[in-house]
Amino acid sequence: MSFSGSYRAGEVDFLLTRLQAQRFTSVGEKERLIQSGQRHYSQMLSPEAPPSARYMAVFEDACRANNPRMATDCLRLAGLIAARRAGAIVVVSLARAGTPVGVIVTRLLREVFGREAVHYCVSIVRDRGIDAAALRHILAEGHAADAIVFVDGWTGKGVIARELAQSVSAFNANEGTQIDSGLYVLSDLAGAAACAASDDDYLIPSSILNATVSGLVSRTVLDERIGPDDFHGCVYYGEFAAHDQSQRFVDELTTLAMANEISHAAPLDAHAAARRSRTWLDGAMARYGVNDVNLIKPGIGEATRVLLRRVPRLLVLRASGAPDVAHLEVLAAEKQVPVEIDPDLPYHAVSLIRSASDG
Repeated sequence: MSFSGSYRAGEVDFLLTRLQAQRFTSVGEKERLIQSGQRHYSQMLSPEAPPSARYMAVFEDACRANNPRMATDCLRLAGLIAARRAGAIVVVSLARAGTPVGVIVTRLLREVFGREAVHYCVSIVRDRGIDAAALRHILAEGHAADAIVFVDGWTGKGVIARELAQSVSAFNANEGTQIDSGLYVLSDLAGAAACAASDDDYLIPSSILNATVSGLVSRTVLDERIGPDDFHGCVYYGEFAAHDQSQRFVDELTTLAMANEISHAAPLDAHAAARRSRTWLDGAMARYGVNDVNLIKPGIGEATRVLLRRVPRLLVLRASGAPDVAHLEVLAAEKQVPVEIDPDLPYHAVSLIRSASDG
């Protein structure tokens, strides 16, 4: 059964199974189980808490500074989608970083570009793929396969873009469909998206918060409770309603975007971004003695996720005191994470996850 989270009806249909009794796992225990191979990350959730007052102040600063940039990129992305799709458009955002972007882009497709558009939010899990039950549901609702557009916030190393391509291709082979597996994002750091508004590493304000900017929905869950015909699971944090920024955030971004003129930026050089990503990752693995590339998370968005829900080993910044990384410095101070400054860093920030073998 779909639901709209804390968004207004019609903004999004979350195709997720609401789990009533979630067994939460501490961040440290989750990290140990993931790295030992005993559990997959999608089988566990760490408990969330409302952000601190200090952290919310940083979020508000980030919104004031970067909402105009994000709004411009949302409008640009909506225009790119409109140009590449004829007829009705089915925006399928990837839970949950893609959810606010999907809400905004869908509104812009309707209100600026005059297109019929609906928005679903589905789960995709690294090494497990896209939620096939959710895709089957979308098609059963009468939507054309060629109307589907997958939307997310950003790419880090391109892992989810590749997972999407592989799993949607498998779905097409099994179901006899022709869904486009390309990923559409605001910022494509890895050069892995099919279409992007930007390839800059800038602070997308919604990346700062968890459930309280994503419809009060948790990261998705794929454990033994989820059957082959069930949507992937989630927890709905209704108890955080007093702290929720989800609707206010997308309303403000939509207003900003609609005040802008539609711009036609030059095409991005995805190959250059991909080369930059591969070169830096290879060097970082050697420099920091990392054997598993999954322990390195480049870009502001991915670095934020590590500090919010993993066990960080190190935060690397291009420059201390930069507005786009203020929230990371707050989190690092709160969690006592070492910070290294690297002026040659091709991103604003990178987080390294602590290896379980380090104790």
